[in-house]
Amino acid sequence: MTVDAAHAAFEKGRTADPGTRASWLEAMAAGLENDAESLVATAVQETHLGEPRLRGELKRTVFQLRLLAEEIRSGEHLDATIDRADPDWGMGPRPDLRRLNVSIGVVGVFGASNFPFAFSVMGGDSASALAAGCAVVHKAHDGHRNLAVRTAETVMAALETSGAPSGLFSLVTGRAAAEALVDHPLVKAIGFTGSTAGGRALFDRAAARPEPIPFFGELGGINAVFVTENAWTARRDEILSGYAASFTLGMGQFCTKPGLLFVPGGKADGVRQVLSGALADFAATQLLSPRLHEGYRQSVQNLCSTTGVHVLVEGDFNEAPAPTVLRTTSAEVRNDPSILRQEMFGPASLVVEYGDESELLELAGLLEGQLTTTLQAEADDEISDLAARLADLSGRVLWNGWPTGVTVSYAQHHGGPYPATTSATTSVGTAAIRRFLRPVAYQSFPAGRLPEPLQDSNPWNVPQRVDGQWHRPARPGQTPGSGDQA
Repeated sequence: MTVDAAHAAFEKGRTADPGTRASWLEAMAAGLENDAESLVATAVQETHLGEPRLRGELKRTVFQLRLLAEEIRSGEHLDATIDRADPDWGMGPRPDLRRLNVSIGVVGVFGASNFPFAFSVMGGDSASALAAGCAVVHKAHDGHRNLAVRTAETVMAALETSGAPSGLFSLVTGRAAAEALVDHPLVKAIGFTGSTAGGRALFDRAAARPEPIPFFGELGGINAVFVTENAWTARRDEILSGYAASFTLGMGQFCTKPGLLFVPGGKADGVRQVLSGALADFAATQLLSPRLHEGYRQSVQNLCSTTGVHVLVEGDFNEAPAPTVLRTTSAEVRNDPSILRQEMFGPASLVVEYGDESELLELAGLLEGQLTTTLQAEADDEISDLAARLADLSGRVLWNGWPTGVTVSYAQHHGGPYPATTSATTSVGTAAIRRFLRPVAYQSFPAGRLPEPLQDSNPWNVPQRVDGQWHRPARPGQTPGSGDQA
């Protein structure tokens, strides 16, 4: 019944113009902002995340909705393309062809445990699917079910007030509902953020349907960092301090946590001393749930028991665990590449010592798909081949930074080759909208029967590519003609 109602809402709202749809997103943003005190209080009670972190996360969620509203109001996502009839076209007479992107239908979204606002009920998947013109059925995460229900109530009330079709957004709970959501024939795509095991099971289920559907899954990542010899010589202590701060941020429960640090070898004692000092004032808190705590303990102990892996900085598995840093060598990982593929979701990371910088390209080749990879290098380092290799295996490559922190913007890409994700798309930023669209071409249609973005009169005032040339109408605040681009 929930999916049926969502489909009915999609049918009612699919022809809404960009301004109307943007107003729905803005209403949700205002609703969340106005209800912030209650939402944050619920999140504090239900998670072990502090109030400042939760307020920042909610601010991000509100910002994302407003940025997506701005994006769809511009009409760029429609990719309206017009090829007028041309009897002299190079390969023979061309009929009138006009193409645009349309919404795919109902989208099922599975929220994450580690970001109860930013990657949950109204996180990137839900927000971008609604921006694309889809209806959303969100499956609440059991780790913060009360918050999920409370957030959904705020969102649905805002949509109702704004005049959106009833059922455009809804919430379901429980495993049975989750499986039914993936199986329902009216569901046309799934967005997922979570574990590799859980995501792969749902991915396989979506592919096994009589009508397979896209599964946009973020399954995790190790997020390797490569330090050149020059950078190590110039900034060793700075690099190690930044590493310590990054892999422990949020108790190491960020999907972009650096889980591997490749450094020049032979100086383990110095590394231990610097890391121990950088972690000395670390304020441990509980992990998100007992299940995650147990998974963290098992993953660290499993890696510790692997031949060639040793403890560099000893932590613990107390209720609020102290950070653990492990150490191995490039020789050991070449012998057993699985060492590089074991995610430890919590405040732990692995330092890999190499003998010579020439090894880094080969070591990068042992990695599976990553959300991010990072280069800590100096300006005169010759790392072109390594940078190219990292671009092949990750969705975002950083230079002299740290991967935790994923800004919401136009150029952002949050994704990567499997097992980081199951697609080549992003779940963060304005480009996330395009996951939930598909192109349709209209051939030789009467002018009055064309969708508004494809009409010559352009009543929605959206960008149009006409006979290969872009025409971008001026937006509010632009001078007339300044939006045109021949």
